[in-house]
Amino acid sequence: MAMAASDISLLDSETAPLRVYVQELRPTPGDNLEIILRKWENHACIEGNIMAQRTEDPAVFTVDYQGERKISVLDTDYTHYMFFCMEAPAPGMENGMMCQYLARTLKADNEVMEKFDRALQTLPVHIRIILDLTQGKG
Repeated sequence: MAMAASDISLLDSETAPLRVYVQELRPTPGDNLEIILRKWENHACIEGNIMAQRTEDPAVFTVDYQGERKISVLDTDYTHYMFFCMEAPAPGMENGMMCQYLARTLKADNEVMEKFDRALQTLPVHIRIILDLTQGKG
C-alpha cells in the first residue's frame, strides 16, 4: 500500500485529515461502493464506513466525507490492486488530491508500484508519494 498527496499536510501525521486506510471496498446492488476504512482518532484506530455514490462515469464516485468529494479509480486489475484518488481541498488551496495504491497481498510488487507512480504523473496536480508501505517507508 502506498499513499500520495498534492499537499503533505493531508497525510503528514496519524491524525491528518485524509490519512485513512481503506480496508475493503464492497460493491452494492445499486452499483454504489461501500468503503470500509480505518482512521486514527482520539488515540485509537477506529473503523468507519462511507457510501460512495455512482456517477455517470463508471470510474468516478461521490462521497460525503468531511464535505462532498469525488473519488476516481485510476486503474485496477480487479484481482490484485487498485489505484484511486480523492479530491481533497486543503486550507488555502483551490484543490488538492490524495491517492492510494491498495493491494490484496502483503507481497510488494515493484512493477505495480512503478505503475502507480506513472499514474500519478498523469494527474492535473503535482502529487508525490508520501507513504510507501511496500518498502517499509512512511
